[in-house]
Amino acid sequence: MTGSAFDGSTASTATPGSGHDGHYHAIAFTYRQGVGVLTLDRPERLNSFTDAMHGELKHAFAFLQQQPDLRGVVITGRGRGFCAGQDLNDRKPLPEGERRDLSAGLTAHYAPLIQTIRALPVPVVAVVNGVAAGAGASVALACDVVFAVASAKFIQAFSKIGLVPDAGGTYFLPRQIGTARAMGTFLFGEPVSAAQAEAWGLIWKCIPDEAYDQMLNDIVERLAHGPTRAYGGTKQLVQASAANTLTQQLDLEAGIQKTMGYTDDYLEGMKAFAEKRPPAFKGK
Repeated sequence: MTGSAFDGSTASTATPGSGHDGHYHAIAFTYRQGVGVLTLDRPERLNSFTDAMHGELKHAFAFLQQQPDLRGVVITGRGRGFCAGQDLNDRKPLPEGERRDLSAGLTAHYAPLIQTIRALPVPVVAVVNGVAAGAGASVALACDVVFAVASAKFIQAFSKIGLVPDAGGTYFLPRQIGTARAMGTFLFGEPVSAAQAEAWGLIWKCIPDEAYDQMLNDIVERLAHGPTRAYGGTKQLVQASAANTLTQQLDLEAGIQKTMGYTDDYLEGMKAFAEKRPPAFKGK
């Protein structure tokens, strides 16, 4: 794997801004056709998280949240890893015998990132190009849809250093693959291949490594030309379903479907169906 097909190219429809000193360094960010592509870009460290990377992701997501034409977001990585989790070298060493408050980074960085991904009113798609470990796996699984190349692996090895899973891992995995598989994954830290992840229902699709570039471009095109409001409504419904009763979910479906019925995309979809042609959705 070589990483993103976009390779940090400039956006064609808007300028996404820059990092704190004028450029992004820990990520690459493009915005075109209403779709933001965030590429974790520290391949020499398997794209592990640092405070600087979190700052750049926060900046990029703030830009995306302000775009009235936003239609989707894609998260991927450069090189042979998607994200190896927290970069332990980014933390200052403590004097011998002192203890570190590990909740601080979770509260300041990981929780806001996960909550932002979940709250965006458009699909967020992860294209996992290599190993996704620890918080890196949790971030990928927080996305609405996950593709992974065949050589990718999902690893939750917190127990091997005496920690518990975090960054939402204990929320997503039991819901996606069940308690038994989640506990085995957490306790023993064994890698889960992309093929196994697909078989378990942990991800949507395992793709050949050589299909990565084409898949990334295809996803951007589908998000850019899809029925954005319907995608967002579907995301809202699926997220609500875990906590809702059947009656509550039926009511929510009816309310959101009512809203969809007044959209331009619904009218276009019906017209295209009658005319036996592909719809030209505008995301409105």
